[in-house]
Amino acid sequence: MGAGVADRSGFDGFVTAASPRLLRTAYLLTRDSAAAQDLVQIALVQAWRSWGRIDGDPLPYVRRIMINAYTAAWRRRWRDEVPTADLRDVGYEPHGSVEERDLVWSALGQLPRRMRAVLVLRYFEDLTEAQTAEMLGVSVGTVKSQSSKGLARLRVDATLAPASTIAPRES
Repeated sequence: MGAGVADRSGFDGFVTAASPRLLRTAYLLTRDSAAAQDLVQIALVQAWRSWGRIDGDPLPYVRRIMINAYTAAWRRRWRDEVPTADLRDVGYEPHGSVEERDLVWSALGQLPRRMRAVLVLRYFEDLTEAQTAEMLGVSVGTVKSQSSKGLARLRVDATLAPASTIAPRES
């Protein structure tokens, strides 16, 4: 065994422990199992190369690699946005049925990549606005505006609830 292998001690344990969480984040970003697995693999390969230089908890570092790989594709391609005037407020129970979660993931997948990345990091990974901004390399203001716009778009997404059953939320 060479010296390079010793520098990568702990990598196998990290992969075992962190892969489910990384895969969940990747799936929420890509909405595709194969693409999510590819994204995690890309991040882990890049982390392997620099493993000896990572100080502290490697999860944020690897997550950043994954987000960068995901957003690199977003920067290359513009996604059409379709405005709507019909604003509805739809409640969502995070521990609802599989069908409800699938509907939310489908609606999330219709958002532009950066907006989706902000919502996934803020609300699924439970990062702060500052952590999300740092992870994506944007300002906290951008995170706030993308969160607000993304949540507003999810509220009006017709796939989340049939129009006939949508009622205003009680405050």
